[in-house]
This record gives sequence, C-alpha cells and structure tokens, in this order.
Amino acid sequence: MEYEIVIGLEVHVQLRTESKMFCSCSAQYQGSAPNTHVCPICLGMPGVLPAINKRAVEHTIATGLALDCSIAETTRFDRKNYPYPDLVKGYQISQYQGPIAQDGHLDVELDGQTRRIGVERVHLEEDVAKLQHVTDDGEEPYTLVDVNRSGVPLMEIVSRPDMRSPEEARLYLMGVHAILQYTGVSTANMQEGNFRCDTNVSLRRKGSDQLGTKVEIKNLNSFRAVFYALKYETERQQGVLDNGGRVEQETRGWSDERGVTFSQRSKEYAHDYRYFPEPDLPPVTIQRDWVEQVRTGLPELPVARRQRFREEYGLSTYDADLLTTSKAMSEFFESAVAETAAASLPLQVRAKMMGNWLITEVNRLLNLGNRDIDDCPLAPAHLVELASMVESGALSSSLAKTTLEECFHSGKAPSQVVEEGGYVQVNDVGIIDAAVREALGANPSAVADYLAGKETASKYLMGQVMKISKGKANPSLAGEALVRQLRALSPH
Repeated sequence: MEYEIVIGLEVHVQLRTESKMFCSCSAQYQGSAPNTHVCPICLGMPGVLPAINKRAVEHTIATGLALDCSIAETTRFDRKNYPYPDLVKGYQISQYQGPIAQDGHLDVELDGQTRRIGVERVHLEEDVAKLQHVTDDGEEPYTLVDVNRSGVPLMEIVSRPDMRSPEEARLYLMGVHAILQYTGVSTANMQEGNFRCDTNVSLRRKGSDQLGTKVEIKNLNSFRAVFYALKYETERQQGVLDNGGRVEQETRGWSDERGVTFSQRSKEYAHDYRYFPEPDLPPVTIQRDWVEQVRTGLPELPVARRQRFREEYGLSTYDADLLTTSKAMSEFFESAVAETAAASLPLQVRAKMMGNWLITEVNRLLNLGNRDIDDCPLAPAHLVELASMVESGALSSSLAKTTLEECFHSGKAPSQVVEEGGYVQVNDVGIIDAAVREALGANPSAVADYLAGKETASKYLMGQVMKISKGKANPSLAGEALVRQLRALSPH
C-alpha cells in the first residue's frame, strides 16, 4: 500500500530579551550557577503578580510579520496546567485562544518546485526549568531542578501539516531559523537549546483526505536530527501499518546515538491541559501604529536578500540560497566582495570568486567544526588576500587550502601563514624541471605505462612531482614540464 507522509512542526524559540517573560530576572542564564537568576515570581511563590515583557511581544509581532501572518488586535494569556516537575507553579503561562500572530506561510524550494507551508500561529509563553538527572555510585538516582531557565520568553511557531517529506521539513526549519537570525529576535543557537523543534508526523493512504494517527517527536535540536527522526519514524509507522497494526498517538524521543525514536508517554490532548484565561494578566491591545512601527523596522529578509544576490551579483539560485541561509554568512560574503573593489574585475566575477571560496572550502571547515562563520576568527579581508595570492600565482590552489585552514583556526593573515610555513609557490622552471626528473627517475614503471599508451599514468606522475615539491610547484608549469620530458623519452 502507498502512503502519504503528513508532517507539521512546532518550533520553540527563546527570544533575545534582557529580562524574563513575566519578571525582571535576567534572561542571560547560560553558564550561570544553578538557581541564581530567580525571584518569587519565576519560583512560583503564592501571591506574586506577573508583568508582561513588552519587548517579547514586539519580537513575536516581528516574527509574525516576517512570516506573512496577520497580527491580532487583541491577545491574551492563558494558564496551561500540567504536573511535570520542570514547572514549579504547576502551570505554564501560555497562549491558547487569540495568539499574537496567525495564518501566515513560508515558501520552500525543493527539486525546482516552490512549496508553500502554512503557519497556523505564532504565540508567546514562558520556558520551563531544567532538570538534571543524577546517578551517584551507591545512591538512588535523583533529579535536581535549576529554575534559571524558567520564565525566559519562549515563542512557539506552529506550522500547518503541509509538509510531505523529511527534506521539506528540514528546508522549512532552515527557513524559519534564517528569519529569526535576520530579524534579530533570537540567537537561534541550537547548541545552547534556544531553538528547539517538536515534530508531528502521520501516514495516510495516498489520495485520502483523512489524517492518520499522529506521533509527536519532542525536543529535536538540529536540522539533521529533524530529518533523520522523521525518516525513521515514517518507516516505523509504515512497518506497523503494513503488518496490520495500529499507530498509537504518543510522544516519542529521538536517540542520535542509536538512530531511533523511542516511546516516552501517551500524547496529551488540549483538554488535558485544562486551559483557562490567566487571571493575573489583562488582555493586550496591539495598536496598528505599533504593528506598522515594527514592520518599518524589519531588516532585509532572507527571501529578498536571495533575490538581490541573484540580480546584483549574478549568482545562481543554488549559490544565492547557500550564501543567505545564515545571516552571518551573507554579511561575510558581502564584506568580502566589498574588499575586492580595488581589483580590476567586474563585480559579478569578484562575487562569484568569493562565493566559490565560501561555499566550498569555508563551508567545509565550518561543517567539520559545527560552527557558524561568526564563530571563527577568519576575516573577509583574509579570504580576499588568499584569493588574490592564488590569482597572481603566488600560491597554488592546494597550498591555498592549507593556508585557509590555518587562517580559519588562528585568525592570522594569509601572508603571515604563507611566510611562516614557507608556502610560496615555486615558479622557477629550473627547480620544477629538476622535480620532474626526480619523479620520472623514481617511478620507471609509471613512465613505462605512459609510454605504452596509459594516459592515466601521467596523473600519478604529476602527483609525485607535487609531492617532491611539497605542493609548491606551479601546477601549470609542472604539467608542461612533465609532458615535455615524457615526450623526450618517447621513441616516436
């Protein structure tokens, strides 16, 4: 039986504010000693009164506008009741009826097609405390509660169930992540847990309008985890259905180490939370002039920047997409292009050159270290200097990669790295000829293979020449010298 995958995402985002959502405690809790950013309000003491963080509301309006949502004229907060120990009050202040933003969308490009993913709502709530499970030798396991995170403004972006593949879900999530970075409402740092995702996935027969039983996968904190968790879960559900079983509505976790989802608890329904209006907070009126003020303050968003990069710099759609996924990467690219202004080359040629370095070599180093471009000491001027050294012939492409890696980790200028490492490209024909003679003399079987008509042997010999010269020989001059000396050895 053929099935259609139905996916919806709930993205939880810690907002960039100085204080928490309903009190004046600092929201900058990362790295702090446990329970040092707390007060009677976020500790849930009886008789305290919360107050709404205006900046958090403004950030939510900005996000809603960036996602083409309509902004409510009046919004309110509700109590969401559940008994988990990470909620010291026994309830969470959230929004159920009347979210700040709703009915938006985000477009994603997949296989040359544009898919529109609906955004059902964007609402505000408070984050919960953090639990630390401890198992000491000889003692019963126990759990510590750190309330520092509790009360930090948490925005939730709920999509409609419009995604039909794990890859589509990954692209949607990357698009949301980019918008959050561009607008500056959040650092959206996955490693620190201020950008998290829950997925809802179900299967239904192809052609059917009836939704299948959905399963929620909680607290995924990377694009990779979302993709592989959805891939595994769809295969698991298909196996259950193919064997005549029934998919249970439940909440599951994801194990990166084992590559599997696992059952955590039965899924709650909305009525399980016993929502009711928060009696300690009045409804909030969102004036239209406030909305327009926020709209006016929005920066250039990823979609507009991608279009501009294609038009202004002549980049392909693929290159423009890669260079604008991260705000930091797009700004680095533009700074690098601006640094090349002194070069007597057309703007689009210079842009393509910088784009190629960033998309290939710099991205490779970023992926290896799981870092973003603003988290390393490499500067745009360094990339420009490196490209200039390659173009002038002062540095071979292979040595340029070695130089870039050292610049990436140390922050040193390419010229300093080249001088310290002795990486200057050798253009002396006499030195190159000597390296070729040494390579030919040390590899008589490869020479014989070449003379017997095996052209591939020349590639091996070229590699030996570069090895002898420690990668410093000018590849073009070395290739010419190799062909010249091999022809001299040919009896024909």
